[in-house]
Amino acid sequence: MKNYIFDFDGTLGDSKKCSVLATQAAYQALDLVVPSDDQIAHYMGIPIEISFMEMASEPLDATTFETLLTTFRSYYKQFEQGSLTLFPEVVNVLQTLYTSGKPLFVVSSKSTHVLLRNLQALNIAHFFTAITGADDVSHYKPHPEGILQLVERFNLTKAETIMIGDATFDIQMAHAAGVASCGVSWGSHGAEKLAAEKPTHLIASMKELLTIA
Repeated sequence: MKNYIFDFDGTLGDSKKCSVLATQAAYQALDLVVPSDDQIAHYMGIPIEISFMEMASEPLDATTFETLLTTFRSYYKQFEQGSLTLFPEVVNVLQTLYTSGKPLFVVSSKSTHVLLRNLQALNIAHFFTAITGADDVSHYKPHPEGILQLVERFNLTKAETIMIGDATFDIQMAHAAGVASCGVSWGSHGAEKLAAEKPTHLIASMKELLTIA
């Protein structure tokens, strides 16, 4: 492969603990029914603008919903300093691909400024040619817009492009965009759920990515 597009949460960065803590704290602060760890993990691949409505056990009016999102973002920034880490082998694999001249990208359901903040905090931002956050697209994952924007902007050949992610939404997005897909089993959805989406590749460690032709 020539072009590598990565998801962030659950693929490069281990943000599950941070997301769970911030989500539960936000719901609790607004006296809402607090989602379980498993609920939160399942929805980590899509933007909070969608997932927070899905996880709410009662209808939320617009004001309450906006307050919930704002409260979550505040808690997330607070918790990420002590709980956001990289998965094993991520730096070495990114360094190897980068050194060999492969264009690397990120398409995330995070807002762009938070994504960049996370990449910089983990010292991997310099590896990427471009990043795409939820605020850069009109249609969220699993819609292919995030990938197609990069294909058009950088004149990428689809046959030489692969999307790497831990969630079924990432595999569905890759299929819809007409590029190869690689599921990673260490994130939120696991190998069984990912396999059901028929990814082009399914790996159990980041270093396996280097063996994909």
